[in-house]
Amino acid sequence: MPEPLIVDHPAVQDRLARLRDASTPTPVFRRLVEELGQLLAYEATRDLPQTELELQTPVALAKVRRIATRPVAAPILRAGLGLLPGFLAVVDDAVVAHLGFYRDPKTLAAIPYYANLPDDLGQRDVFVLDPMLATGHSGSAALSLLAQRGAKAPVFVCIIAAPEGLATLARVHPDVRVVTAAVDERLNDHGYIVPGLGDAGDRMFGSTSSVPSSSG
Repeated sequence: MPEPLIVDHPAVQDRLARLRDASTPTPVFRRLVEELGQLLAYEATRDLPQTELELQTPVALAKVRRIATRPVAAPILRAGLGLLPGFLAVVDDAVVAHLGFYRDPKTLAAIPYYANLPDDLGQRDVFVLDPMLATGHSGSAALSLLAQRGAKAPVFVCIIAAPEGLATLARVHPDVRVVTAAVDERLNDHGYIVPGLGDAGDRMFGSTSSVPSSSG
């Protein structure tokens, strides 16, 4: 797997610092995640293929470049939704797929519960969105599902990665490229990134559990 791209721009690192702060309130946390989604997407999509066109400006004909094929943004539910608005601010006509996994609190395994994505991804650039790459189980499961639909050399966009998560992706999906704001020290016994920022989904949405349940 290629070395992760760590985006160390001051604007990125300043927002990351505020996310780490336990006193940051939910509305501010949510906004910062969205802003980081935009800044990280800017770097992650830098190499998207382009096509040359000629169009009429109000003055004259101009040769221009457009993104050749609409890429796919695949947020991992639920926390990945926080990065999606920022990604779409960079590539506004991206196709949006949704992948639902939750982490079993005892085994830390990724349990799938939802998938909605295009049938054939072989000709599209695919970007997986999830704020935290911790154990790598959810990320690896998402990448496996995307590979079944033909995705090649996908990009995993996250705010913080743990060495253990990077190792999992490198072992199972050696072609994936990771774009992140930081690689932290390690995971603790509960599978949380240290020092990290806590549970991104809980802090973003103000809830206390990422395990889906039936209301009926």
